[in-house]
Amino acid sequence: MANTMKSVVSFTFTLCASNLVSGQVRYSIPEELGQGAFVGNIVEDLKQNIRELSARNVQFISNDRNQYMDENEENGIVLVRERIDREHLCGQSSTCSLHFQIVLDNPVEIGRLVVTVLDINDNSPSFSKDNYYIQVNEVISPGAHYPLESAYDPDVGTNSINSYQISPNSHFGIKVQTRSDGSKMAALLLEEPLDREQQSTFHLVLMAIDGGIPHRSGTAQIIISITDANDNAPVFDHEMYRTNVLENAPEGTLVIKLNAVDLDEGTNAELTYSFTSHTLQRARELFRLDPGTGDIRVQGLLDFEENNIHELYVEAVDKGPYLMTGHTKVLVGLIDVNDNTPKLEVTSVSSTIPEDAHPGTVIAAISVRDPDIGENGQVQCEIDVNIAFKLQKTQNNNYKLVSNGVLDCETYPEYNISISCWDSGSPSLATITSILVSISDVNDNAPKFTQASYNMLVRENNQPGAFLSAVTALDPDFAQNGAMSYSFLKNQLQNVSASPYISINSESGTIYALLAFDYEQLKNFQTIVQAQDAGVPSLSSTAIVNVIILDQNDNAPVIISPLPCNSLASVRIDRQAIYPGDVITKVIATDADSGMNTRLSFQMLEASGSRLFSVSLLSGEISAVRRFNNQDAITQKVVVMVKDNGQPSLSSTTTICFSVLSNVPEKFLVQNRQPSDPENFTELYIYLIIIFGSTSFVFLATIVILVVLKCKQDRNINHYNPTCCCCYRRSNSNEAFNRRTMPKDMISYTGAHPSLPISETYLYPIHIPPESSKRDYLFLKPCDATLPLNELNVHTSSVTK
Repeated sequence: MANTMKSVVSFTFTLCASNLVSGQVRYSIPEELGQGAFVGNIVEDLKQNIRELSARNVQFISNDRNQYMDENEENGIVLVRERIDREHLCGQSSTCSLHFQIVLDNPVEIGRLVVTVLDINDNSPSFSKDNYYIQVNEVISPGAHYPLESAYDPDVGTNSINSYQISPNSHFGIKVQTRSDGSKMAALLLEEPLDREQQSTFHLVLMAIDGGIPHRSGTAQIIISITDANDNAPVFDHEMYRTNVLENAPEGTLVIKLNAVDLDEGTNAELTYSFTSHTLQRARELFRLDPGTGDIRVQGLLDFEENNIHELYVEAVDKGPYLMTGHTKVLVGLIDVNDNTPKLEVTSVSSTIPEDAHPGTVIAAISVRDPDIGENGQVQCEIDVNIAFKLQKTQNNNYKLVSNGVLDCETYPEYNISISCWDSGSPSLATITSILVSISDVNDNAPKFTQASYNMLVRENNQPGAFLSAVTALDPDFAQNGAMSYSFLKNQLQNVSASPYISINSESGTIYALLAFDYEQLKNFQTIVQAQDAGVPSLSSTAIVNVIILDQNDNAPVIISPLPCNSLASVRIDRQAIYPGDVITKVIATDADSGMNTRLSFQMLEASGSRLFSVSLLSGEISAVRRFNNQDAITQKVVVMVKDNGQPSLSSTTTICFSVLSNVPEKFLVQNRQPSDPENFTELYIYLIIIFGSTSFVFLATIVILVVLKCKQDRNINHYNPTCCCCYRRSNSNEAFNRRTMPKDMISYTGAHPSLPISETYLYPIHIPPESSKRDYLFLKPCDATLPLNELNVHTSSVTK
């Protein structure tokens, strides 16, 4: 360990052994050596005998509060008493030394010991914050730079900060500059155009690297937010200012007045000025910057011999929702000057210009004079190149302000144009004058509807004058050019005029119904609405309005079968031919409404017989539940209700009277059984076929008798025309039903099986679904069949809503 320490220590001395008073011993050691580390051997360096020095009582006397060194009296070796931190001991001074006096007795002699503490790279660069936030507008052109916070490294010399790096990315780079004192500062450099819609945020890592070996580094994260191009960043009159001030100027003396211009308005144009982190602390102590006015004043004692020029880095920040900054550099020279600023006089100002003015239109005449002579009296003027105006020099120091692009009142209703003029002196002096130019509106924008078409839904049976909806059009022009009126065009779509049905408020665009709509008569129509401004000439645009009428359940079902005739109907059935499940008749109804309102269901409300009939819920088919017996009445009454699926539902009822007959002649009976599959035949069927074949002559005789009886019966009843006992009271939907063309299959109900061959003049064929293996029967055709008066029952039906 001792050898190691010794190898890193170097010393020099100038000593006269015979006269120690004029001698001096120098040692150089690195900082951070541990306690007991070897510094040097005073005996060897003084070329003295150890015994002689011990006898003369060698002492080390230091002016420092801490005694960092010890001397071994036995061998004359100088050791480190406690750890030395150079940064704590000497700060950032370029040299750091410990001074001791070497005192010897008998005789008294005094020498000097100087221990130089060398800096080692034991500190890494660090930033004051972990995260730095920078906002960059997406319209900023490549080449713009943004000052970054400087890192701090307590080490000195080559161990201090040497360079900055930034993490690789596609848009930003780093620009490192060297101050006059040799320190480094970094600025963020925009290298590629930005597009906020593609990437709105960048997370970059800024690294500060020192020059030590090995290198040490510190990092901070830079969060860059890309703002939308809805505002303007403050712009100083110059990228760099030069000014001078007497070195004996008293505190409060104005050094320079900075001015930045923000083309925005309101709070977005209110600026705050401040020094950036690149401004050295010493410069901050000497100068004060007013955050509101941009004035830089003296606040410390200036000393030309200390520094004859100061660099001040200033930023102007606006107060918009997304902070925008402008930067400039001010060079303050400590010299005595006496100068004059250019004087501007603006004449013939046209404060208002129409937005359709041609480029080259003269806005103002400007004359400039400078009482100085030579280069100090030669004046140049300019305005911001990013606006729709420019300065044209006429002669001598005279200018005119003219338009230089397309003006748009809706985008920029006014411009606050700052005219900057500066002379050619060194340093240059400048003056600024602002001209407010207002842009007058012309009618160059047509109204535009928020939608190309509007769909308006209204339920039928609405109240006349009911609100339907509203249309909206926008016009960015001002005053009368932006005032709109709404109306319906005379040329309509679908050859339907809107005037009888709807009206529109000409000011608000609100549309009202003029009458109560009937879905069954009119389901929808279209018309064209126009928005027209009040400009001269006026501009307009159109949109399509679709009015859609929604159905309501306002029509009850109408029963169309069995067909009524004189409000009565009758059905005849043979009690001996009816089997359970056989379809006797079918109730058919219709509904003038649409959608769910037309879905019908059937329900038996009342039946005179004991569980003789059933009604299908969906089809309306009336079927036999069981076979008739002798105890059942010959006249059966069935009340059926037909109900739609509306909300609330509407219904109609009908009463059907069945006349149950006995002993129908066999000649009118037709077998209706379907042949069974061969695999379903049994021995019983074979026996029955044999029996029926052997007794066929009995059937032939019976058929002859029935024919004779039927002919006599027909002669007896030809003089009677019965009315049916199937009747109902018609609802309002009968009118709608009478207007409709009923499909043929809704009036005639047909099945798949044959029926009793009674004359079609008197009887309906009755059918059941094909899957039924039971027989089918007949009911009498209304208005044609005849019945004895004592078999006629009349019932009245009702319609329920």
